Amino acid sequence: MSSTLIIGGGRIGLSVGSLLLEGGHDVRLIEADATRAELLRHTLPASSVVCGSGTEPEVLEAAGARQADSVVALTQRDETNLVVTSLAKFEFAVPRTIARVNNPANAWLYTPDMGVDVALNQADIISHLVAEEMSLGEMTTLLKLRRGQYALVEERIHPLSRAAGRPVADLELPTKCVLVGVLRDSGVITPHGDTVLRPGDEVLAIVSNDAAPHLAELLGPG
Repeated sequence: MSSTLIIGGGRIGLSVGSLLLEGGHDVRLIEADATRAELLRHTLPASSVVCGSGTEPEVLEAAGARQADSVVALTQRDETNLVVTSLAKFEFAVPRTIARVNNPANAWLYTPDMGVDVALNQADIISHLVAEEMSLGEMTTLLKLRRGQYALVEERIHPLSRAAGRPVADLELPTKCVLVGVLRDSGVITPHGDTVLRPGDEVLAIVSNDAAPHLAELLGPG
């Protein structure tokens, strides 16, 4: 069971903490505002909520930073998030640190030298997702994998697509692409080389970012 410290008990911190707890993780959520911390104790297990500042080493220590597998800084202040990751990485040797970028102009500060392993730049993430969805037509991204290098995608076979009526073995699939399932009628089919794709089939695939446009063109109207 992994151990995670979350600093910042706003909506995002609460949501992340709830998901991790549901997944069986050991979570401590540190919130500086006493009133907010008390409210969080009505939603999360009381033992999971710590009232204090994540920029204070003694608070991190008491919350279990030395044993933590990861620290996630999700406050609304970039300077606070950077102090947290620096302490976590260099004072407590936490293996993995993740930090929220509030102001895109400060994104350049979120580097390994500041103790940041992963920077979550909300503006950048949303912009790329919108651009990606527009470029892929009817293809839907269901899940990002390997830090966004790959994605689990879904697309319905268009009647005029090059894939309609052809077996999987005859498709010129991109190199970095694997078909993992076909939703047909009320069932799920595991695709094999002799599986013939029909118009209306919903294809699930794992594909790299650079290969996704090729797959969208193959399954779409062309």
